[in-house]
Amino acid sequence: MKKLLLAAFALSFFASTSFAQEERAHSIGEVKLNFLNTILLGSIELGYEHFLGKDQSIAVEAHFNDRFAYISTPDGRDFNATSLQVSYNFYFDSETDGQVYIFPYFKYRFGDFSESVDQSQPLITSMNSAILGLGAGYKWVFNDQFAMGPYVSIARGFSEEVNDRFSAIEFKAGFSIGYRF
Repeated sequence: MKKLLLAAFALSFFASTSFAQEERAHSIGEVKLNFLNTILLGSIELGYEHFLGKDQSIAVEAHFNDRFAYISTPDGRDFNATSLQVSYNFYFDSETDGQVYIFPYFKYRFGDFSESVDQSQPLITSMNSAILGLGAGYKWVFNDQFAMGPYVSIARGFSEEVNDRFSAIEFKAGFSIGYRF
């Protein structure tokens, strides 16, 4: 995990030092929180987006208490997973304060899912998996500082164990709020 965090940090640092001069008149960074999934799932999704220009950016996110899609967890079932996600965002020009964007992404989830059946030894599924996906969203920007908007994504997981227990395809959605600087 340390190597993955180091690689994500290095990618973010490289992007900020190599491409920051291109658009100094605009904000070059945004910290964000997906507050919808915090409310619905109890998942904390924090991110940083670095703008390479006004129409593209690189984003790194950490998802704590990550869950597979919107699977409910009744008594005896528990997700204990964290994930790191890296995406490349493409923004489409707009004459308003909002923009449509798409983002291909790579996500790595690690942790486990446990479920107790009939008071016996819990069944544990390893959630360790690589995930490739594509998402789309809309983002409103106010005073070139505050950003918010909804997004949806679809992804394919590459773990046989996770695919046997859940599904190979995962749908997610969210509503993020962010601060640009």
